[in-house]
Amino acid sequence: MNNLTLIKTNSENTDFRQLVTLLDNDLAVRDGDDHAFYSQFNKIDMIKEVVVAYQNDIPAGCGAIKPFSGNAAEIKRMFVHPDFRRQGISAKILTELEHWAEELGFKECILETGKKQPEAIALYQKVGYQITPNYGQYIGVDNSVCMTKPLNINPTHND
Repeated sequence: MNNLTLIKTNSENTDFRQLVTLLDNDLAVRDGDDHAFYSQFNKIDMIKEVVVAYQNDIPAGCGAIKPFSGNAAEIKRMFVHPDFRRQGISAKILTELEHWAEELGFKECILETGKKQPEAIALYQKVGYQITPNYGQYIGVDNSVCMTKPLNINPTHND
């Protein structure tokens, strides 16, 4: 029986760092010559909100959030190890990140992915993200796909 555990941690977590190395290797192949441009925006030092998924105590996937603006948290470093794909792990990581963003007071999540990552785009759309105009450093970058999703702020929460 598969046992999935999600832990909240930070970017110092060794398993997170190892998964991100695999992610960067995958993105280097997919992005080709564009990889250096993207990698400058994906440094993991100082990320305080990281989720690592463990399948039977084996690091299976990860994701992170970081503040983007007063209202928006940016989803970063989403990855599931190839051995654990197509099991719904990425959606569980994403849900955990969204709940964490809500707890921190954010009203929406934003993210950037690439046209060369159709499985990521499909996942995000499936769970309610909508494509928006590119933001920040991704404005004018043809390969970038930016997305947003409002969070379900608890109606009893006072702003």
